[in-house]
Parts: sequence; structure tokens; C-alpha cells
Amino acid sequence: MLACKRRGAATVLAGLRTSGCLKLLFPRMSEPAQTAVLLNTAGGITGGDSLRFEAEAGSKAHLRLTTQAAERVYKAQPGEVGTVEARLTLTAGSRLDWLPQETILYDKGALHRSLRADLAADARLLLVEPLIFGRAAMGERVHQISLHDQLRIYRDDALVFADTLRLHGDLHAQMQRKAIGDGAGAMASALLVSDAGECETLLPRLRALLPDTAGASILRPGVLFLRALAPDSFLLRRDLIPALTLMNGADLPRTWMI
Repeated sequence: MLACKRRGAATVLAGLRTSGCLKLLFPRMSEPAQTAVLLNTAGGITGGDSLRFEAEAGSKAHLRLTTQAAERVYKAQPGEVGTVEARLTLTAGSRLDWLPQETILYDKGALHRSLRADLAADARLLLVEPLIFGRAAMGERVHQISLHDQLRIYRDDALVFADTLRLHGDLHAQMQRKAIGDGAGAMASALLVSDAGECETLLPRLRALLPDTAGASILRPGVLFLRALAPDSFLLRRDLIPALTLMNGADLPRTWMI
């Protein structure tokens, strides 16, 4: 559990509690935001693992969360599923940037993952979730996968965004189909929940940065959503960095640099 608060012009820690394999690193930064780097010391997730993370940005605080490296979803034993649950809370006037690096799916992996964010009316949330379908450079193909990925965003207790992704079975064969992936080996979803004016201003600039395999739309006032496909993780990150930098309004954490 991580909590931060505003102190003067800077955001500082207000509370921290960790256990098990999840740890947090706090690099020294010369900026007002508080940056925290999430580290899974187990090296990945497999069937039977259960991870939970909570973060809260206090009034007018700015919390930036990223990961030290890509997360890996390893082969699970039959009948076993790994679970990951994240809960984000953004209070009045706060900002939270959820910027984890890629999640790599290995053959025969099984994962149920959920993220819920609760925002005050004037809070700002930016998040991204990149997925890689096996390590292309190693010649890996994901022929059996079970992924259930759920995202729910609430603003003033009202549901403003919901997305559920289910990948099951022979993922490599499914992604070869033109109407599904057209050969893609990676995908990402990005979401900005902010004031309506900012989203409307960013949308045409964001679309100008995106390749033909990506698209962005305003789903409702103040909710801007992006989804992208790419042949591999390198090209996905190449496309994401300028788009996320625009949505972030600043450079991304150094862990994101190619």
C-alpha cells in the first residue's frame, strides 16, 4: 500500500507498507511529482500467485507509478491461475500516472488481472497497459493462453469507463486473423481521464502521431481512449512513447526509454 500527499510544491510519501515479493523503489527526481518504481522480486507471475497493490494520491498530489522491467506471465500448471489486483484512489485535485512497462505472455500462461481506479471530480488519471504475445526475437509463439483483464474507472462513484479483455486458446492463430490482429505480436491500451477541454485539445494531435494500426477516440466528455497493435514489442514502444509523452504532458520515466 502506497499513499502520497502534497507538501508545499512537492509530493511526498504519506504511507508505505509492503510484503511478499512486491517492492517499491523511489528514485531521486528533481521534479514536484513523486515517482515510484514497482518491482516484483519473484521475477514473474505463474499459476497460484496472488498479488495486490493499492495506491492513493492525496489532495493536489502527483504520483507517478512505473515498473522496473517488463512483467512476465509464465506457464501455469493445469487448473492454476495467477491473479493480480490493483486499486488506485485519486482524491481532490490529484493526479496519478499509471505507466507500467510491458506484460509478456508466455505459452500456457494463465492470469486474471483487474485494475480499479476511483477518482474525485477534478482528479486526472493517465494509464497504459501494454501486452506482448511471446518474445518474437526468441521465436516464441503463444499457442495456449488464458488471460482475463478487467479495467474499471469510477468518477465521483459513477462508472465512466469499463473494458474487459479475454484472450483464450491459441493466441498466435487468433492474432493472424485479419479482423482481429492481422499478424500483430503486441498491443496496448491507454486511457486519459481529465477535463473535457484537455481531451478535446489532445485528440487531433494524438491521432496525428499514431500509425494505421492504432486509433484514439473520446468515449465521453473527459475520457480519451487509445488502442494500438504492432508486430512486436520494439515497434509498439516506438509508437507508444510519443503518444504517451503527449498525453502525459512531460517526458516518461527513464524506464520507458528505448
